[in-house]
Formats: sequence, C-alpha cells, structure tokens
Amino acid sequence: MDVFECLKRLTQTKDFKKKKVDDKLIGVMLYMATQVISAGDVQEWQFIVVRNEEKKKRLYEAALKQRWVKEADLDIVVCADLEKVGLKYGKRGEILYAVEDVSFATLAIALSATALGLGTYVVQAFDEDSVKMTLSLPDNLRPIFIIAVGYPAKEPEKKKRIMFDNLTWVDDYGRKYEISYYVQPGVTKEPIPLSEILKGIAKRIKRKH
Repeated sequence: MDVFECLKRLTQTKDFKKKKVDDKLIGVMLYMATQVISAGDVQEWQFIVVRNEEKKKRLYEAALKQRWVKEADLDIVVCADLEKVGLKYGKRGEILYAVEDVSFATLAIALSATALGLGTYVVQAFDEDSVKMTLSLPDNLRPIFIIAVGYPAKEPEKKKRIMFDNLTWVDDYGRKYEISYYVQPGVTKEPIPLSEILKGIAKRIKRKH
C-alpha cells in the first residue's frame, strides 16, 4: 500500500477486534515514528506502549471514557520531552515545537498502522495529570496524544472531505489556485489509481515524441 492509499484509508477506528497485535508490528510503527522531521532535529518524542488492562482502563477514565481506549488491543501514549526541546528553543520550543514534532510522529504511527492492516484512533481529549500519574511520567514529559491501536472490526465509512481547491490560494488569500485534479493522486472527486495516472502521462509523452 503506497502513501497515497494510506492517506485515503486513514480514519478514526472506533470498533476493534479482540485480536492481539504482534510486537513486531508495533516495532515497525514506532521505528517509522522516529523517521519524521523535528525542529532542529531534536527528536523530543517519547512513546509509552500500554498493554496492561488495568492501566488501559485508567487511561479510558482519563480520556473522558472514550471506549476505544480500553477496547483496542493496546494504546500508545506519545509524549514530548519539554526539557529536551526547551534547552534548544526555550519556551517556544516547549509550547509550540514540542506539539508540532509529536504530531508528525503520531501521524507516522497512524499511517504505518494503516499500511499494516491495523486501525487507530488518535485521542486528543484527556486529563494530562491523570495520564502522567497512570504511567509514572516524570515532570519533563508531557503526554500529547493517546493512540488506540488494533485490528478494525469493520471497514471504515467513506470519509467526507472538503476538496483542496476550496481551501487553497496562490500568492494572496482569496486568489484561486487553478490546478488539475488529474495529476493529484488520491484527491480527485472520482479517485484514479496512481498506476493509471502514470500510464496516462506516459502515453501522452509517447504521443508527443
């Protein structure tokens, strides 16, 4: 599954099978999370993999009882080391860059899970202090996301998205950016497989020569 297909299939999975996720797959997701960019290459992310049922139940309580937190096979709590990023960028690093960098890592986990046939639900609403107490996090680690991970119990519903041409401007806000859907894999109104797009481009080039 290429990155275009992963992005199209990426969704919030709410229903999970009672099926264990192999540690090797978790390792792949975490490895890919460490390959993303970060401000100044600080790499301030930290990951807590939670499989213990009692701790999952406590995370569920901290996350306003969002059931997927306890129903998924595991949760990955993605944290930012504020001390590490703060040493280089001060308060701005702690307040802004930490959240941005951890967001990249979280998206990498979700996309990797999709490629591996897994589902995720990225939880943003939770009581930070309760999560810190549950996982014995030191003061310098701030939990930013809880990612519920497991095998989806059903096919995701088709996503509804605002098309990019209604959100994109060129040079100045409000100046329409006229761009073809045809050369944008995965964002056409009637999605065309990337392989078909490349074949079409190759044929046009061949005809010109």
